[in-house]
Amino acid sequence: MEYRSADARDALAIAGLHADSWRRNYRGAYSDAFLDGDVGADRVALWTDRLTDIRDDRFTILAQRGRDVVGFIHTALDADPAWGALVDNLHVAHELKRSGIGRRLMGEAAATILQRRPGEGLYLWVLEQNEPAQSFYAALSGRCVEQAFADPPGDDLTRLNGTPVKFRIAWADPAALLQVLS
Repeated sequence: MEYRSADARDALAIAGLHADSWRRNYRGAYSDAFLDGDVGADRVALWTDRLTDIRDDRFTILAQRGRDVVGFIHTALDADPAWGALVDNLHVAHELKRSGIGRRLMGEAAATILQRRPGEGLYLWVLEQNEPAQSFYAALSGRCVEQAFADPPGDDLTRLNGTPVKFRIAWADPAALLQVLS
């Protein structure tokens, strides 16, 4: 397994993995019409934009096995003055869940945050219905510190199913996360 920084050439592979993950894990929170229709094109547009607009305040690390992208994490530094860096996306190929890829990607993100923004915390949002992800973050000592209504993908309310809830999971110090991972 190789872990490396993503670049614009990885946009289609990352978008495909992202769309597949949403289709498998976000049913009920996101509308079936969106998941069965526009989600692929929506994710391609998002990842093409993210990976061609190089910025110092965000990074994407991917896990690659051979030629296949099998996981990725995207982090935005300085996303929140109180909570710090935002893990905006963490997805692992369905057939490789529970193989350590997600743990390694979280460790890569935490180490990068410590290098680029010492003293900054780390947080993410997880949908209420995604109980396996909540358990994963709890096992990494993440604390649920807040709940809110989920934002619609692309700010399009028709892509939501009702008013799904999301939880903010936080680590005050990424170094503590690295200790849990070691």
